[in-house]
Amino acid sequence: MEGTIQGHRDGHGFVSRDDGESDIYLPPNEMRAVLHKDRVKVRIVRSDRKGRPEGRVVEIVERPRQPIIGRLLQESGVWLVAPEDKRYGQDVLIPKGATGTARTGQVVVVELVEPPALYGQPVGRVKEVLGEIDDPGMEIEIAVRKYSVPHEFSEACVAQARTLPDKVGAQDKKHRIDLTDVALVTIDGEDARDFDDAVYCEPASTGRGKSALKGWRLLVAIADVSHYVDTGSAIDIDAYDRATSVYFPRRVIPMLPEKLSNGLCSLNPEVERLCMVCDMFVTSDGEVSAYQFYPAVMWSHARFTYTEVAAILANTKGSAALKRKERIGDLLNLHDVYRALLGARNKRGAVDFETVETQIVCDESGRIEKIVPRTRNDAHKLIEEAMLAANVCSADFILQSKHPGLYRVHEGPTPEKKEILRSYLKATGVGLSITDDPKPAEFQAIALATRDRPDALQIHSMLLRSMQQAIYTPTNGGHFGLAFDAYTHFTSPIRRYPDLLVHRVIKAILAKTRYQLPALPAPGEAHAKLSRRLEKGLAAKVKEPGEKPLKLNAEGLAWQQAGLHCSANERRADEASRDVEAWLKCKYMREHLGEEYGGVVTAATSFGIFVTLDAMYVEGLVHITELGGEYFRFDELRQELRGERTGMRYAIGTRVRVQVSRVDLDGRRIDFRLVREGDDLLARAMKDKGAAHEGPARAGRGDGASDSSVARKSRKISEPSVRARKPAGLAGKGAAGKAAAGKRGHQSRR
Repeated sequence: MEGTIQGHRDGHGFVSRDDGESDIYLPPNEMRAVLHKDRVKVRIVRSDRKGRPEGRVVEIVERPRQPIIGRLLQESGVWLVAPEDKRYGQDVLIPKGATGTARTGQVVVVELVEPPALYGQPVGRVKEVLGEIDDPGMEIEIAVRKYSVPHEFSEACVAQARTLPDKVGAQDKKHRIDLTDVALVTIDGEDARDFDDAVYCEPASTGRGKSALKGWRLLVAIADVSHYVDTGSAIDIDAYDRATSVYFPRRVIPMLPEKLSNGLCSLNPEVERLCMVCDMFVTSDGEVSAYQFYPAVMWSHARFTYTEVAAILANTKGSAALKRKERIGDLLNLHDVYRALLGARNKRGAVDFETVETQIVCDESGRIEKIVPRTRNDAHKLIEEAMLAANVCSADFILQSKHPGLYRVHEGPTPEKKEILRSYLKATGVGLSITDDPKPAEFQAIALATRDRPDALQIHSMLLRSMQQAIYTPTNGGHFGLAFDAYTHFTSPIRRYPDLLVHRVIKAILAKTRYQLPALPAPGEAHAKLSRRLEKGLAAKVKEPGEKPLKLNAEGLAWQQAGLHCSANERRADEASRDVEAWLKCKYMREHLGEEYGGVVTAATSFGIFVTLDAMYVEGLVHITELGGEYFRFDELRQELRGERTGMRYAIGTRVRVQVSRVDLDGRRIDFRLVREGDDLLARAMKDKGAAHEGPARAGRGDGASDSSVARKSRKISEPSVRARKPAGLAGKGAAGKAAAGKRGHQSRR
């Protein structure tokens, strides 16, 4: 069977099969002649003692042209590059004349000239010198190349951007509604540079007399990017290639050239801008009873921040409100319609888990100054509900017109995830469960019923983990989490390509024409798994037994390809952003080695527990060898580690105190050592069992576990019980190494 190689930092690898079946394990000797991301044919030769298929590479189908990023080193007169991404597993040899201007220790981009062989390392040449490892912004330079994020616009795109005007011209305003006298305002974060949405609300009613229906007129105006970016133009080609803007601390790689994203399309205050408007009537019950779309020209009357709006809503006579007297009434109207929309959200049972998001604050040199929680106030939620309403209207408009387009689809849990969740809820005595065809309200009911329990964090984490990721697809499947029958993305065309496509479709419907997608590049490996998932989903959407799966025509297949491309690049952007954040956190924690902090367990695995520090919001691993001198068994149903002798348990939500013991910058890994409160937990557990506590035996460190961001995704284990007294030299190759090996296969199916 065919598949794609997924390397592992410990030297072995897996083949992610094209048919979507279980990954095939490749031992280290089979990885000598292949590299991470190679496409291969493999034959299953045996099953290991855990029943996992083990394979042998019989043919290399394709070696993608992939640059390798790493540090240039010289050992015994031999030049080589040690890959920054440890999944490649082999150093790249560099001939003497192929180092270019690079110096020892610098970060470089390598182009392979000879692939690896059974008895020979890969050979390459230095293609680009990025600089020193400690240079400001180096982590971003590495990430954009590591994840193949397009970061330079084509010459044709730059040239076309230069020809665009600096302001809205008289010709641009033709056939548009003039909204310049309507007090539309933008509400964004303090550091926002592009403004793609503006809002306005006023009390309104429909009908007459006793039958009059009271509510609000809500206007959501979105930057009209499609007016300036024609289908198939140089700017459009680059925008499709990127599919989304990528956000890093202190830097954004935009989807559109800056002249558009921060200038001509951005709804900056007190200048005319072109926009597409979703004009809605929202009833007092929070239902959108009528809507219309139209192109318009607007004039933003104010640029608000979330903090400023929240302060005004909290005190309309305070100092913040005094500076914005003329806009207070409009903000109060927006707050009123928000509360009505929120009531409708609660009524339909949309899932709404409160989670802690963090923001990295850096100084001018790129060094982390602090990590702070990103709190969501009423201003954030107000804008969110307004955008949700406009997105739902967009999906309904496209659906009713029967015009093809992209929907944002979030499906319910798979049968396997439903069974795992049911077992977990039963094991923890929650008293509530989900049906065979669960509704979002069932998840929300469980969340509300358990929010005051000590293990609420653990329960909510399991609820979230049981859900699938949302994707873009031309086949409407509704949005499970938001409890919408149809949903799409309309509100961010400056930074998301699917929104730009939705704008073009809406304009085509208004003009009574049909939007045709341009010829798209051939699909790549990036969205192969998403494609298989979508095909399975289509096959499952049958109304009657024996009915054939849904089929897409040529136009539908083109839209499906566009949706897969946008979904895959959305994942790519998320992975690149997480990689940079992990690198910065590791660099930050190197300055705090040996220091102690309080924290909470945020994940339990077969090889240890992951702890998030209270003060810094940084996550690290307490390896199982640090938990004490006994066997610890991983209970998959309860998602906890339990000591067989003492009965001591480590589950999500358990409070501990840890010491920062090791930081691996290359591996994006932070290790903690359990101190103090771990002893107290053990003492209490022993007391409950009627045994004496002599203190935990301190075992040697093992470092075979993989990085926290990936390990958190994996909950299945390869070893049901691991002995904590294993010598340090064996820990990496034994418990943690095997757990990490098993983990790779499970993570790839999430």
